[in-house]
Amino acid sequence: MRGEPSCPKCGGRVRAPGLFADSWQCDAHGPVHPVQPVIPPSVEALEAVVHRTQVPVWMPWPLPVGWLFTGVTCAGDDRTGGRATVVACSGPGPLGGVGELILVAEELGVGLGAYFAGLDGPDPGPHLDVEKPPQAKVLAAGRPTPLWHVSGAPVDRAVFAGEALGMWLWAVVWPERSGLLMYDELVLTDLREAGAEVELVPCGALSPRLLEP
Repeated sequence: MRGEPSCPKCGGRVRAPGLFADSWQCDAHGPVHPVQPVIPPSVEALEAVVHRTQVPVWMPWPLPVGWLFTGVTCAGDDRTGGRATVVACSGPGPLGGVGELILVAEELGVGLGAYFAGLDGPDPGPHLDVEKPPQAKVLAAGRPTPLWHVSGAPVDRAVFAGEALGMWLWAVVWPERSGLLMYDELVLTDLREAGAEVELVPCGALSPRLLEP
């Protein structure tokens, strides 16, 4: 289990701020917002991220039938607060088997969504063709939110991205065929606004996707 902060762009080790730099540093990517250690899913872990983050914490709510919350983490430190959040959920896939969904909310340039999508570069960039109609829509914080299919991702997953509440919203689904989940107009709630309902979230085992996407 990842027990120390890591780079949001490559998952590698990072150095803490010190005498020569006032930000966390990755040897490959320079200054970064560190991803905090992944811990087993629990209501307490979810509340800790909700209370420290500066960006949305998206979760399908209510969860699809049979789905569970399977992990959360964020990028940022105590000084900056969370600049990206990741929520993992797992459950029955639309075409059978187990489906896994990771939702990422992040500020421009953090790179955590692209990391889970399996893409180079911090943002969708040329992999996102917004000139075409969106391939999926969700209701995020009560607002219809278009999501476009992101090209160039590994074939084992389906990746969608768009903008919600002024931040990137990424949805990464395993296996690729479970991407059909995104065509069901999921309702996403920003858990910062959920209040006591957070305590009702059903928890499952930690998603291995949070450790090795």
